[in-house]
Amino acid sequence: MKQKKVIFRIVLIGATVVSLFFVPWLLVKAWVLPLPDTVQEQLDEAIEHGFDGVIVYVDQSGKPPRYLASGWHDRETKIPANPHALFKIASISKLYDAVAVTKLVSDGRLSLDKTIADYLPELVGRIENVDKISLRLMIQHRSGIPNFTDTPNFWGAPTETFEESLALILDKPANFEPGTDYEYCNTNYLLLNKIMDDILGYDNFLFIQETILTPLNLNNTFGSLNDVNLDDVMSGYHVGHPYDLKADEHGMLATAEDVGTFLRALKEGSLFEPGEQEIYSSIYVYEHAGWVPGYQSFAAYHEDLDAVVVEFYNTTDPELYNWNLSEIINNRIVKILERQVE
Repeated sequence: MKQKKVIFRIVLIGATVVSLFFVPWLLVKAWVLPLPDTVQEQLDEAIEHGFDGVIVYVDQSGKPPRYLASGWHDRETKIPANPHALFKIASISKLYDAVAVTKLVSDGRLSLDKTIADYLPELVGRIENVDKISLRLMIQHRSGIPNFTDTPNFWGAPTETFEESLALILDKPANFEPGTDYEYCNTNYLLLNKIMDDILGYDNFLFIQETILTPLNLNNTFGSLNDVNLDDVMSGYHVGHPYDLKADEHGMLATAEDVGTFLRALKEGSLFEPGEQEIYSSIYVYEHAGWVPGYQSFAAYHEDLDAVVVEFYNTTDPELYNWNLSEIINNRIVKILERQVE
């Protein structure tokens, strides 16, 4: 594993040079190409643009769900992409965290207005402004706490525990005063998860299972690679990196269908008890994206279509050109769906 991490750090540098020269033209090409007639054709085109594999789930009102895929589930063994494969959903998991916080607030076990200092007093003097940073500000990424995943070369040697992650930002100055600005920050949710664990007395993913996954019959959503058959997980690739990144632990995994079912229930409010959706709507959003090396994911509700669309791409790159490319493809998928309605 140490050898893999060293190689990963080296290829990040080399792949960056290559990406700077070649990829912007690919973005232009992907933008101006004629729009295909079907979503499947668009996915096949995405593979031609350089993605190893892509999965799309569409839940559109009045139509049966659509499960689409193109490319490889595992390019080494030439296993075709499977629309029902498990995928690392990365920061899409923040939607589930925000629902869990909402339910604990509704039950009176957490307060949105209490601060980090109230829940984690040991961090007073170690994180700036902990007596001013409320749970509400953390959920909304308005805390000003430095983002631990922004540490140089973080993804070349990612941390494995709460303590290791937290140590990366302790005793560092705040990026801004709490509530005065917005900056996406994984440290916020690192701390929220710790606070939920402490309040519950057990791993908060069990609470998510009890209050979200089980009621919605989301049997293909998991908290860790330890809970799944690795063969069921779509392989992940990072441009220039020689190894499949499937075996790297990065939190929650789910099928596209499970994410889509969750998002529909989130938007329509069926996963909430009375009064909870009002709390949730006051603190967080109804769509999300996620990125870890080898995996980028998108989940959004499109009101004009009354459609939930989930997209998984299993190829990333150092300069995030593939992120921009995937957003172009996502927009084109929606345009195809809109045209099919007309």
